[in-house]
Amino acid sequence: MTDAGFWILQFLNALQYSMLLFLLSIGLTVIFGLLHFINLAHGALYMLGAYVGVSIAAATGSYWAAFLLAPLAVMAIGAVLYFTLIDRLRQAGPMNQVLVTFGLIFVFLDAVRIGWGDIALGLDAPKMFQGASHIFGVDYPTYRLFIIALGLVVMGVLMVILNRTQIGAMIRAGVENEHMAAAMGINVGRLFFLVFCVGCALAGLAGVVAAPVFSATTGMGISILIPTLIVVVIGGLGSLQGAVVGALIVGFLETLGAAVLPGFAAISVYLLLAAILVLRPQGLIPARG
Repeated sequence: MTDAGFWILQFLNALQYSMLLFLLSIGLTVIFGLLHFINLAHGALYMLGAYVGVSIAAATGSYWAAFLLAPLAVMAIGAVLYFTLIDRLRQAGPMNQVLVTFGLIFVFLDAVRIGWGDIALGLDAPKMFQGASHIFGVDYPTYRLFIIALGLVVMGVLMVILNRTQIGAMIRAGVENEHMAAAMGINVGRLFFLVFCVGCALAGLAGVVAAPVFSATTGMGISILIPTLIVVVIGGLGSLQGAVVGALIVGFLETLGAAVLPGFAAISVYLLLAAILVLRPQGLIPARG
């Protein structure tokens, strides 16, 4: 406990986990905030990204081909889902949305079992990121540092897009007041579709990036879904800053809690969630004024 290297390792592990949660939660929170749609199948798209990435890497022999193509494949699946189910269910109410997307989890789960089997599949990290790097006096896997850097880059790009571009202004207007945005001439339907597809692509990206660390397993989508939903609730619906803060809080609380108080870590995040729902149900940094 008094070893500085131990704390540095735990800090880096927590940051790496937080970046994965951010890649998943940012798409989910904007979909929640903009479409008012509860997509419980978001974790299944993360799982598909991992398995599709493994297959692409095996077929091409290149991790980078999987890195580029797996998110596009998941985005294409998300586009089909949008036109066949999501758009039709937007006005159906939250209970119907929950039931249908919860059912989609098992549809995707069985589809993966049929296509790839119910076994863990590994994906090799690219050669340039294999091995360990010496940082802050400790040796840390270089690929995990790549995940941290990727999360920070995606975070920066999204902040620029949402805060400095016209399409970002339209997304923020749609989150704040969908009907007023439509009255101002914004094609809300096209905007919804674009945001949903980008959210699916980010889920696929998180899946293929996570595969070399955690392997591709059929249970990975369900296991990551609950922490991602907690991030969204803590941060605030539709808020990029909220997704960042929520991912960091959950990532550090789970990682450091498991290292310091393993018996308490399992319930600490849920206690925090309960406190947020009671004291600030709109989240720490809500998108709506």
